Amino acid sequence: MQVSLLQCQSSRDVSQNLSFISEQLKQLSKADDAPHLVVLPECCLLFGGHESQQLAHAGSDQSSVLKGALANLARTYGVYLVAGTIPILADDGRVYSRSYLFDDQGDTLGHYDKLHLFDVDVADGTGQYRESDTFCPGERITVIDTPFGRIGMSICYDLRFPELFRAMRAAGAEIIVLPAAFTKVTGVAHWMPLLQARAIENQCFVLAAAQWGQHNQGSRETWGHSCIVGPWGEVIAEKAEQVGWVSAKVDAKAVEAIRAKMPVAQHNRFSLPQLIAKCD
Repeated sequence: MQVSLLQCQSSRDVSQNLSFISEQLKQLSKADDAPHLVVLPECCLLFGGHESQQLAHAGSDQSSVLKGALANLARTYGVYLVAGTIPILADDGRVYSRSYLFDDQGDTLGHYDKLHLFDVDVADGTGQYRESDTFCPGERITVIDTPFGRIGMSICYDLRFPELFRAMRAAGAEIIVLPAAFTKVTGVAHWMPLLQARAIENQCFVLAAAQWGQHNQGSRETWGHSCIVGPWGEVIAEKAEQVGWVSAKVDAKAVEAIRAKMPVAQHNRFSLPQLIAKCD
């Protein structure tokens, strides 16, 4: 299985961000003609300003210009694309932070709306984050059949909620993707331990594509460290800093082998998690 994660330093300029991703895809080397899975980070086309700027670029599922542009990239470069996140209009005047999975023809295989919103205080230059002012939380988990295996979808702050990952495992996930924009402060402390824990607990691959560096003259700073984590918790490949690709060929059969040798899902004596109703 050929996997590539793109680490970005996205700005508020949608055209510039789109051009960067396109240029990177043009340079992406493919080992063979086998399907290639590419994961982009959270807010790949628009990042670093006030969250309300997302509203200006939001569209519906049918009319989103950003969705169309990302689908076109998947089709043009012949890759399966986990297209980071883009704003999609919700019914209450806010937007969903939505991640699409496109096949190599640019067709939509499925999507996921971020369940857990980042409403926290962080000791960095921004200080306070209130995603729920702009974003509406999602209402379901997403696990999608692909040539690579069953892919579960998550986004950034979701990483702190193991119940979501266990629910995806119970729904058949063998690979979990995580477009992210972790702050530098939280990333230094928690990024890698959380990624490895989610991979180990659920005996799955975790593919985490991140934003990195200072955005828009230093108003936001993200941690980077995009990485591919195996189902035993091993870091298969990592890009700590700068922008560009982290790629690897991974053996999808490793999931089956590890689960057979250590059947923790069958041993677990606790009930499966249930998603509670959406709250404001």
